[in-house]
Amino acid sequence: MKITRRALLAAGAALTATATLAACSSGGGFGSPAASASSSAVSSDNHQPLTILIGTSGDAETNAVKDAVAAWSKQSGTQATVNVASDLGQQLSQGFAGGNPPDLFYVTNDSVATYASNGSLEPYVTQLKNKDSFYPSLVKAFTVNGKEYAAPKDFSTLALVINTDMWTAAGLTDKDYPTTWDQLEQVAQKLTTPQHVGLAVSGQFERLGVFMAEAGGWLVDDNGKAAASSDANVQGLTYAKKLLSEGAMKYASQLGAGWGGEAFGTQKAAMTIEGNWISGAMTKDYSSVKYKVVKLPAGPKGEGTIQYDGGWGMASQSKNKGGALDLVTYLTQPDQQLGFAKAFGVMPSVQSIADQWKQQFPEQTAFLDSAASSKSIPSVAGISDVIKNFDSQLDGLSSTDPKQILDKVQTNLQALPGLS
Repeated sequence: MKITRRALLAAGAALTATATLAACSSGGGFGSPAASASSSAVSSDNHQPLTILIGTSGDAETNAVKDAVAAWSKQSGTQATVNVASDLGQQLSQGFAGGNPPDLFYVTNDSVATYASNGSLEPYVTQLKNKDSFYPSLVKAFTVNGKEYAAPKDFSTLALVINTDMWTAAGLTDKDYPTTWDQLEQVAQKLTTPQHVGLAVSGQFERLGVFMAEAGGWLVDDNGKAAASSDANVQGLTYAKKLLSEGAMKYASQLGAGWGGEAFGTQKAAMTIEGNWISGAMTKDYSSVKYKVVKLPAGPKGEGTIQYDGGWGMASQSKNKGGALDLVTYLTQPDQQLGFAKAFGVMPSVQSIADQWKQQFPEQTAFLDSAASSKSIPSVAGISDVIKNFDSQLDGLSSTDPKQILDKVQTNLQALPGLS
């Protein structure tokens, strides 16, 4: 699942960088009257087939979505085709620029504002029959300037994943699961041996940002203004730098791994900070590794984690918005949500089935229990470019002043509309 999440996060940056250029060189698409004229009420030509563009974590996700769409198509009588993107951001930008985008497509909250600002998204969510079934935090993540642009399809949070054999070998018990930063540091040191590091993470804001949240910080403040250079964020990254300097934590890349799940699965690390998509990788690629998932330890300001939100975007240029609306309603029903969870490890966006999900996946309850303390990446046009630059700076965190890094992020955030 990690590949998909990172690809989708990058899609916002790709769209920011390429879609506008494509639009400027085209008579239609972004910024054109056809693209920007979103109707106040969804219209429909039910004779028009639907096209759906998705990113995917693999065959399990692809087949699950295709099967669900096929079932709806048979039931509704509307032809619908699911296509798998090789580069979601690029293919969407080309589709909008050429005036022929997919009717429905995957969208993440960090890219939704860019789509919305160019008039490419239909703000349709309030017209869904099940609009009140979603977690409010997910709806908020896809809301731009008061309009709800994408229906939440699923979400993920980050938690602490522990190799139980290494844990036991280090003389640790269930009572030692860390609940504070000091305890995390202690167990990471104890778990570090010549064969493996105590804690491995991807060296990016998308993982290290949990320490910012646990210190009471975030990219924006409660008023939605840039707050990257706050004392709380400095404290969070200073703690991460300390773990790196001590050798109790390493970046996955330092271990020859592409992400934290790989470093953990190949047993180069006793712990990692990852999302619930890691369960698929562990089952498929590292089935012999025994592990347990617990909530991340609290920082100076309490618990905190990062939430990743997946949604269904609808093109404002769609010729069958009514059919698309009906399909989204179908795909976000409880039974479909539980089916997707079983197929490819996501958490449902519908509140009513939280207990059912926990019963089906008791080993992953820490992920859903972390939702209450999670923070989403701000839904602001251009945010993906800022985070991409942030990630590149974090490569050198072990030898760089955290405040210097965060001051640069602050400058970049203040250059975005509405954040200064």
